[in-house]
Amino acid sequence: MTDGRLFFGSFTIDRRFDARPERVFRAFTDRAVKQAWLGCEAVSAPAIEQLDFRIGGREVSRGGGQGGAEHLFEGQYLDIVDGRRFVFAFVMHVGGRKLSASIASVEILPDGDGARLIFNEQGVYFGEDGWAEREEGTAFGMDQLALWLASAKETA
Repeated sequence: MTDGRLFFGSFTIDRRFDARPERVFRAFTDRAVKQAWLGCEAVSAPAIEQLDFRIGGREVSRGGGQGGAEHLFEGQYLDIVDGRRFVFAFVMHVGGRKLSASIASVEILPDGDGARLIFNEQGVYFGEDGWAEREEGTAFGMDQLALWLASAKETA
């Protein structure tokens, strides 16, 4: 299956949302709100088990993936500027196997009457190159966020 090789990669997703920056930021920091939009094509309805949004705090979520393999996300927040940006490190496991380790940042900037979100991820896959799928899944997640922002009542 794998030869133990390491595959390094990175990607950036730059999106504009028709929502105030504070509301976009809250979509990542409030557990109930994040649970409402979180997901990607590869993982069905991941459940957020822990979301401690503070420097040193952890986030853990898991869900069923394609073919029934469990996807487990375990992350830790490294830097937070309230309402503006956060940086986190995380490990992904699929089917009980460590798949990747990454560091990611989310920047949220005012953009007219909306917000611009810049997501950047850099990391390593263990034994197989999965960067194209990770970028695709993250982009799908941003699509889910856009749908939630468009449909949910503004409360923040």
